Amino acid sequence: MKNTKTLAALTALALTVSLTACSAGKTATTTPVPTETQPQSGHYPVTITNYNYAGEPVTYTYEKAPEKVVAVYQGCIETMIALGLEDHVLASYGLDNEVKDEWKDGFAQMHYDETVFAPDKETVTLLEPDMIFSWGSYFGEKKLGDVGAWNEKGVGTYMNSNTVPGGARTLENEYTDILNIGKIFDVEEKAQALVDEMKGQVEATLAAAQGQDPVRVAVVEPTAGGTITNYGADSLAGDMVTALGGELARPDGSDMGKEDLVAFDPDVIFVVYMAYAGDDPDAVRAEQLAAIQDDPALASLSAVQSGRVHLIMLGDMYASGPRTIDGLKTLAQGMYPGLDL
Repeated sequence: MKNTKTLAALTALALTVSLTACSAGKTATTTPVPTETQPQSGHYPVTITNYNYAGEPVTYTYEKAPEKVVAVYQGCIETMIALGLEDHVLASYGLDNEVKDEWKDGFAQMHYDETVFAPDKETVTLLEPDMIFSWGSYFGEKKLGDVGAWNEKGVGTYMNSNTVPGGARTLENEYTDILNIGKIFDVEEKAQALVDEMKGQVEATLAAAQGQDPVRVAVVEPTAGGTITNYGADSLAGDMVTALGGELARPDGSDMGKEDLVAFDPDVIFVVYMAYAGDDPDAVRAEQLAAIQDDPALASLSAVQSGRVHLIMLGDMYASGPRTIDGLKTLAQGMYPGLDL
């Protein structure tokens, strides 16, 4: 299956990442402080704590809003658009999906290069950016190199927190990233509004589902080899499920076989899909859904028999940025089909 390759690629990215936020002119320092901005008089300077490629906390001070940003990968590109920051973007790369219709006008101003999925270090150096916004793996030695060298040049970096190696992937990380980008660019009200919408979806779902028995949920991705990737408690999808009041049928995030899925027998199953550029999205969705819904070995599953097998796009529940609200809505509607959500 084509989206199996996607999971492998994304997992490889996530397992090698780190994060750093930087500024236009001060050397970053490694320090074990929490990922929060420091109190300042006036808006700038703004100090942000993120991470480097090794996963170590690094602080960087922004003296002003970056004006020449290189944004790489879906969530980073869309975060800039959702916050109205497209005019700060010098170049962008690396979309797995089309941007949502509401963001297309902003995307048209993002100087997107469709000929290169992720530029190399030489290309980015020649662009002379003042900030790079991407996933942690992009700062590996075989790509851009660690953030320290960029910081020393006065180039800020920020990496999606849910791509830091070894840490749990959480909703709180997505909230923090959006709020931090809002602070860096002095658009804190817009950032807070995005986060409030996400938190509001969680609160509304919990209120509507109050008094109901917890729903047992599995978020899975069938693979070409016949195994099933399970998104457990340490994944963003797993954290979304529990935040919405559900229980993970299998909190352990390791892969499983069909017999394991039958044994856990969740009430509802969400099947992960991803359509690359050039793929037929409808065909990819149908193929993934059929792998669970139409497999005779899985016919006894309660979710199959009750018609509670649903699709969810990987980009809505993996380093998802502003698409996090879409992932929350998809999960909430599938978990509680009879409620007004």
